[in-house]
Amino acid sequence: MSKKVYCVAQFQPKAGKADELFKVLQGLEPNTLREDGCLQYIVTRHIASPFAEGKSFAIAFNEIWADLPSFEAHCQRAEIKHFFETYCVAETGLAVDWNVCIYSDEPANFDAPKLV
Repeated sequence: MSKKVYCVAQFQPKAGKADELFKVLQGLEPNTLREDGCLQYIVTRHIASPFAEGKSFAIAFNEIWADLPSFEAHCQRAEIKHFFETYCVAETGLAVDWNVCIYSDEPANFDAPKLV
């Protein structure tokens, strides 16, 4: 069974706050990449392309975690909780909206081999 989880964490900055929010989010990368279960943690910003015209938040993290417990432990770190409280939830924060979702690459009803 595939244990990896994939997270897309999107952030919509308040007007005029995109660069500042992007910089704050970049500051989360070094410590998160030190976590044993973190396989990828990259903050990106939306760019225009006529070949990708879908709806998007301005900033997105693309994350890969070894397993669900690693992702959930990450979410409980003081630095991550502080980020959301300060920059998302607080009235004075930099984000007007955010969306964090996790995904699995395992098909439903996958008959994963049993490892002994």
